Amino acid sequence: MAGKHIVIGITGGIAAYKSLFLIRLFKSNGYEVRVVATQHAMEFVTRLTIETLSQNKLYTDMFDTSEPRDVHHISLAEWADCVIVAPATANIIGKYAHAIADDALSTMLLATKCPVFFAPAMNDRMFEEPTVQHNIELLKQKGCHIIAPASGFLACGSTGTGRMEEPDKIFAWVHQFFTKDLRLKGKNVMITAGPTYEPIDPVRFIGNHSSGLMGFCLAEEAAEEGADVTLVTGPTQLTCSHPNIHRVDVTTAEEMFQQCMQIADQQDIMIMSAAVADYTPLETAPEKIKKDNDELSLRLKKTHDILSTIGHQKRDDQLLIGFALETENEIENATKKLHTKNADIIVLNSLRDKGAGFRTSTNKVRMITKDGQTFESELKDKHAIARDILDLACQINH
Repeated sequence: MAGKHIVIGITGGIAAYKSLFLIRLFKSNGYEVRVVATQHAMEFVTRLTIETLSQNKLYTDMFDTSEPRDVHHISLAEWADCVIVAPATANIIGKYAHAIADDALSTMLLATKCPVFFAPAMNDRMFEEPTVQHNIELLKQKGCHIIAPASGFLACGSTGTGRMEEPDKIFAWVHQFFTKDLRLKGKNVMITAGPTYEPIDPVRFIGNHSSGLMGFCLAEEAAEEGADVTLVTGPTQLTCSHPNIHRVDVTTAEEMFQQCMQIADQQDIMIMSAAVADYTPLETAPEKIKKDNDELSLRLKKTHDILSTIGHQKRDDQLLIGFALETENEIENATKKLHTKNADIIVLNSLRDKGAGFRTSTNKVRMITKDGQTFESELKDKHAIARDILDLACQINH
């Protein structure tokens, strides 16, 4: 990778020592490396070590006058082919999410137009704090790549998710970004996401707890792999910004069915991750139902089975992936669904796994193929789970 320019941003966390190994990995593989560190980062690493490993000057001061004609945050931003912030503390994540520029690193980030990778590292409670998670989502919306932290023993003495990913894995992620063949380039991929809302009256509905995050992660990862993605999503607060994603918003199961059937024939891969309602009210009251009686009965009818309909109409050259959320006899029920719906892969979620399922940023799944192979993931970020699913899809669809 001679000629590729990497800027590594180091912030003030104990994981800063790992950044030294990261510098070494990039240098030994032919990359040019420059480093920008915050003042707090310098409590954990030394200037001499960084400059020796990178063979370049370390930048820590916005007002460095040693090179008076060089506006560092602009020149570094223009020089970089890629920026990696590792470790990325809650502080730098919040700053970049909200366009705050008050030091050399945050200012350089705002001037950067190249790909940016963040490797979060912090206490597990800090990482799970809703505002931090919101800020991470804002970074994703900006197009940043988030290298999810690992779970394990943390410097504070607790055990949880927040440990910066190991340098070799961060290097592999970025190196693959520069060298990978876009496996889904030229492929049409349809993904369903989110819940459906089945109206009872003008103000009430039958729904579920799905946030749509798993489907959005799948859409973003497929788009990153070069696919032209159609994302058919139920009601959700999530957003997507990748130019390869065409978003179609629906509300009910019937609307999702109609949209999917219109385009299913043009797809190479179809991933049905939406939590579609199985039943919908037989009738929708034209006005709000008043609370006049002690009991209220609703008559329901089955919705269209989107997965089954597509499964029994798809061609041999199309790949269909379904999802199953089970609470009992999980493998047996998921395997039955795989075969009765004529899917190629079923992704099994279990509500028994802490940190998996609805309204979490993490997931743990078991993937079962129609020829009986089973692949089980550990608990990890839903973007990482999405990549696992796409890896298997590409293997089978090769």
